[in-house]
Amino acid sequence: MSTQQPSPEVVKALSRYDSPTVCNVIELFDVRPRTAGYMNPSIKALFPEMPPMVGFATTASFRSSWPAAPGELQVGFFAHLEALETLPQPRVVVFEDLDEPPAGATFGEVMCTVYQRLGCAGIITSGAARDLDALRRLRFPTFAASVVVSHAWSRVEDVHQPAHVGGITVRPGDLIHADTNGVVIIPVDIAERVAAACPLYVEAERMVLDYAGQKDATVAGIRTAYQGLRERLGRIAAETAVKPDGLV
Repeated sequence: MSTQQPSPEVVKALSRYDSPTVCNVIELFDVRPRTAGYMNPSIKALFPEMPPMVGFATTASFRSSWPAAPGELQVGFFAHLEALETLPQPRVVVFEDLDEPPAGATFGEVMCTVYQRLGCAGIITSGAARDLDALRRLRFPTFAASVVVSHAWSRVEDVHQPAHVGGITVRPGDLIHADTNGVVIIPVDIAERVAAACPLYVEAERMVLDYAGQKDATVAGIRTAYQGLRERLGRIAAETAVKPDGLV
């Protein structure tokens, strides 16, 4: 887990933008390949109408395909609740389902009510969810690969270990941004710069969007607008460089 956690103000600022914008901005800093750092299409927003969620990943693994040993059933869950309190709020719960295919739902109304009460902004699983009507009433963003009616022999196993979900590895303390478009990890060392760059990126895109919205727009004009967009994007990384006092 990184010790360079972004401030609550940075987290709040990031929540104002959608995940594609955040992904696009991360690309400007050239810190990872453009095919890295986001979950694949197996992970879907079950409530796509809900706004973006942002928080620090609290990870765990899950299994439900056979019974737990006597007395083991709730041990992992409570261990996870204790572990997540070591992270700043807001938190995002990230579960790796060890069963393939999932045997039972990773979570439902009761677990999510508890997680929400303990400062979690939402939950992600490589397995299944259930109690969708109740979760919608909770206004608790939920991301999953599937939906299953039963919890089978559900139990939480390892906590705060790397979780493999949606084709990527999520580690405790990773900064998660997710919405109807998908889930992306924001590198914490550039999180403040990403937050500062998002409004600049949106403003730059208006160069093309505004021109294309004109009735007399032409291909030549669109080409010019795109050129202006590229030039503007090329300056954003430098404009959001960190100053000696640590502020953008």
